[in-house]
Amino acid sequence: MQAPVIHILPLVTIRRERRLNFPGRVIAHAGQTVAAGDVIAEASFAREHVLLDVAGSLGISAAAADKLIECKVGDRLTQGSVIAEGRGLFPRVVRVPRDGRVVAVGGGQVMLEVNLANQELKAGLPGTVIEVFEHRGVLIQARGALVQGVWGNGRMDTGVMLSLMEKPDDVLTAAKLDVSLRGSIILGGYCREAEALKTAAELPLRGLILSSLSPAILPLAAQMRYPIVVTDGIGAQAMNPAAFKLLNTNAKREATLLAESFDRYAGTRPEIFIPLPISQDTPEPEDLVAFAPGQQVLLRRAPHTGSLATIVNLRQGMVQVESGLRVPAAEVRLENGEQALVPLANLEVVG
Repeated sequence: MQAPVIHILPLVTIRRERRLNFPGRVIAHAGQTVAAGDVIAEASFAREHVLLDVAGSLGISAAAADKLIECKVGDRLTQGSVIAEGRGLFPRVVRVPRDGRVVAVGGGQVMLEVNLANQELKAGLPGTVIEVFEHRGVLIQARGALVQGVWGNGRMDTGVMLSLMEKPDDVLTAAKLDVSLRGSIILGGYCREAEALKTAAELPLRGLILSSLSPAILPLAAQMRYPIVVTDGIGAQAMNPAAFKLLNTNAKREATLLAESFDRYAGTRPEIFIPLPISQDTPEPEDLVAFAPGQQVLLRRAPHTGSLATIVNLRQGMVQVESGLRVPAAEVRLENGEQALVPLANLEVVG
């Protein structure tokens, strides 16, 4: 059975695609070294389209209107510009109702893109561009420490990571956040109060790393303009020991939060990446591996949620567990020496 892998690695090489949502212009080139905040591509797109019926407005045929239309595809027009003017002593005039760009002309009609917006795509992590996708983006390779999580609010930023956690089950409160933390990324523990998220925005912080998050403030967390990465779960839950140790070991280093949504099918997870000066090649991690004895695993369900363990034995066939269900299962040894029988569906390999 294939096992999902959660990456909690002190030294690793990663490759991440960064793509525009719309076709545009790629600024970066292959071999270029980029910082997390560097703009690597840009595109403009329309939030609305307006169709102008020139033939109907002038009271003429589509063929006749096409001969009078004075713009072409790609033209940028300002509000009030003349698109077409009829014949006669008192000719009718068709004008542009709003600033926009012409995207189609024909059949006596003109279509405009209006309410134009620009998208700037940032590198997201410091590294080297190793491939360019024409009009779309790049592939970046980076080396450092990596911790993956289970929830992110879709934001991204970089800053010095400071820890407010002394133990894995610490709780983040607004009272712990003060002006001395401004502009940093905070390793904070479990968050259960909305005021803590609001205070982080007011300082402002560059990001929050949380072990867990109260479901009551999940909608607010999703709206915050700074990135939030949750390492372990929704609801009161301590940070798993592997992530706690690795993040605290790298406190006061620069870190990048890529708080992407967790989508197993798309292969995306929220991530904390800490660039390190590694000269030698390090292995690129696998996202799926086969379960095997000796693997370190993370337990994702009660009664040992968030605990680290080692697979001792993979049971053959289907095994009845405490719930009464018959499922594939493994015997694992917890860090305190206790052994437990756990469904394979409740395990993630740490690697």
